[in-house]
Formats: sequence, structure tokens, C-alpha cells
Amino acid sequence: MKFTKKSKIDAKIPTASMPDIIFMLLIFFMVATVFKQYSGLKVRVPAATMIQKIPGSKRHVVTIWVNKENQVICDDVIVKEIADLRNVVYQKHVADPQIILALKIDQTVQMGFVNKIHQELRKASTLKVNYNARQGEL
Repeated sequence: MKFTKKSKIDAKIPTASMPDIIFMLLIFFMVATVFKQYSGLKVRVPAATMIQKIPGSKRHVVTIWVNKENQVICDDVIVKEIADLRNVVYQKHVADPQIILALKIDQTVQMGFVNKIHQELRKASTLKVNYNARQGEL
């Protein structure tokens, strides 16, 4: 009696439609993804005759908004007490030592409150500060 060897069955996964599936997933994630943009507070920044842009990317910029009711928001964090600003900014400074603080302060905010913000930023050892303004006549 002679035994015959059975032929092996190929167990391959068909990959012909793989690029189509990948492109459909890519398009789905591109359409469904929402990038969060910080809207901050409604602030009317003062006018300036000379404006200079921050060199480099916006990746290292932390924005602090202060509106006319003296509400403070640091990027996405609402600061209830002005003393809490030091901790929020210090944590961001530890995460990224290259940060530059962009202050968007309403033109009607009292200078005494702005001075309190400066004192808290000094205590947090974040001394790179930028003031936002709009182009216009003083």
C-alpha cells in the first residue's frame, strides 16, 4: 500500500483591500478629530504703535487672559485666586522650561492687579513675559 502525501493548503490572509481600509480609516480620523483651541476670555488688548512677533513656534507659549472683571485663565485652567497662578505657571514651567508667557490683559484692568500677577510670576520663576497688543494709535 502506497501512501500519498497530501498537498498543503495555503492559509494566507487576503491583503488586496488593505490599502482601501487604511485610507478609509485615515480619512475618518482626519474628519472626526477636533483640535482644541483655547478661546480664553473676551479681552480688548491695548493699542501699540510698534508690535513685534514672538520668534519661534507657538508650541512653547502659555497664554494668560485677564478680562475687565479681573478673571484669570491660564491656557485651559481657570485661576480662582491670584495666588494659585504661581502653582499653575510653575507646573507648566517644569513641564516645558522654554515657555514664554503671553499676557492678554484687558485695557481697563487696573495696574495694581497686573502688578499682583507680575509678583506671582516672579515667585514661579517664569521671567519670559510677552504682552499682547493690537496695531493702532495710542
